[in-house]
Amino acid sequence: MTTQTPPVGKNMSTPRTGEPPRATTSVSDGPTGADQPAANRGRTSIADIVVVKVAGIAAREIPGVYDMGGGLSRTIGAVRDRVPGGRPNVGRGVKVEVGERQTAIDLDLVVEYGAPVMDVARDVRENVISAVERITGLEVVEVNVTVNDVRLPEDEEETSQQAETRLA
Repeated sequence: MTTQTPPVGKNMSTPRTGEPPRATTSVSDGPTGADQPAANRGRTSIADIVVVKVAGIAAREIPGVYDMGGGLSRTIGAVRDRVPGGRPNVGRGVKVEVGERQTAIDLDLVVEYGAPVMDVARDVRENVISAVERITGLEVVEVNVTVNDVRLPEDEEETSQQAETRLA
């Protein structure tokens, strides 16, 4: 009796020669074969940048979050936002570690003056976990929040005065 071995498919996550490797996570390894339902054939991979963007957007949705990132990244981001055609970087201030089925997220926040920092951090953590788990299907094992700065009302007045001076 002879046995036949099914052909081995090409690993689609392996980069072609000359391309940098992409950080992706396999979320589901579906069985292969014509006898399987169409929805189960194949594998789904999620790039790390997907988790970064989802977490960044979810964190910014919370009242009291003024901005994200450390001092230097915020400065560079402000310059990039002023360049015509530039888009805001929703991933600024977000670092992720993504495993096969789980992820850990670190966030750097700037909180508005007067907002209760612990409440803002708790609300950010809850919203990020909910959004990442709902959108990606990955289990979020932890969300570490670091508050790097507080946006003071005087800062806003100085910014508006500088803008008026430039326009005059």
